[in-house]
Amino acid sequence: MRTGVIAKKIGMSRIFKDDGSNIPVTVLQMDNCTVIQKKVENLDGYNAVSVSFGKKEKNANKPTKGFYKKNKMPISKMLREFRVSDNGFLEKGTKITCQHFVIGQKVDVTGFTIGKGFAGGMKRHNFAGNRATHGVSISHRSHGSTGQCQDPGKVFKGKKMAGRLGNVKRTVQNLEVVKTVIEDDLILVKGSVPGPRGLYVTIADAVKLKQDLPYPTFNKSVQKEENNSDQDLNQDPTNEVTNDNIENNNVTSQKMDENKKATPNVNDKSVDEDNKTEKQGESK
Repeated sequence: MRTGVIAKKIGMSRIFKDDGSNIPVTVLQMDNCTVIQKKVENLDGYNAVSVSFGKKEKNANKPTKGFYKKNKMPISKMLREFRVSDNGFLEKGTKITCQHFVIGQKVDVTGFTIGKGFAGGMKRHNFAGNRATHGVSISHRSHGSTGQCQDPGKVFKGKKMAGRLGNVKRTVQNLEVVKTVIEDDLILVKGSVPGPRGLYVTIADAVKLKQDLPYPTFNKSVQKEENNSDQDLNQDPTNEVTNDNIENNNVTSQKMDENKKATPNVNDKSVDEDNKTEKQGESK
């Protein structure tokens, strides 16, 4: 399990394919996402990392200042904790970019829905309402009866009634990452994300799918190490030995050719002598 990140919802857009069809996407922007703290199972009872978002230069209270001072990190605008597995830990101070997510992978996005204030039963729970005429007076949109009589003498908890609508925590699962923009640290996911523009959401790998993802995150240093290992393989001493052997073989073959040219051929001499004797016999 890898760590998640915090992002800001910029809005919705669309991406056109080569065949002319378009994909509706939500634009999410990351900003200076940095690992602030690690929690391990031996000390804290569970494995997790704390990831920050943005920078906050003023209006921070004393507990917040003390926390960041203790961890020797700059004060951030937001802080969230994400559970990770043993191989998903990141070192403190590691910056996470949009390359943490692979194009085509599925993610879960969590945020608070748009708050709509106090709403009635028809809007909040899709009630049909009462009749518009024929005896109904001043209660066309009311939700009707909510309980019984003296027994039980109360309204049960969870009864569908008028109340505050929206502004609740919701998670949309298995959204596809369509594109990432490295320059602006943007993540474009297919479909809609809960909340209005400007809302801060959390993005994490889909929990219901098994995916082949880079652990613990995309890191240039990891790529450098892989490239160095490839160079080491190319510069393997066994290859040098084989090259030396080939050069030695070439030198020996050249020497053999020179020796052949330098030494006279006995068979050729015997053939020449036979030819001379035949010619002398004919002349006689």
